[in-house]
Amino acid sequence: MSTPANSVSFLRKSGIAEGISFLLLVGIAMPLKYLADKPMAVSIVGWIHGVLFVIFCVALVKTYAYAKWPATRCIFVFIAALLPFGPFAIDGKMKRWQSEADSQSLQ
Repeated sequence: MSTPANSVSFLRKSGIAEGISFLLLVGIAMPLKYLADKPMAVSIVGWIHGVLFVIFCVALVKTYAYAKWPATRCIFVFIAALLPFGPFAIDGKMKRWQSEADSQSLQ
């Protein structure tokens, strides 16, 4: 059974992985495609990024359900995932929210 703290922890980890894949896609694969005529880089990294983004979205829904996050918080986290450095920028808040979930689990 998943706990609120576990769902937030998994969301943080999937957010970081998704953020890294987004930076690789935009910072390495896209330049390789357009500057070095290597479209395969976008095919591979884009596919990996897509899978990680879906995992992130599922983790967000799971966190919404288990940790009982408000919808506005989930929307904020989702929008941050759409920005290149968004997952890294909100990780401090995510860490605090994970601590809140830990304390709720202990009660």
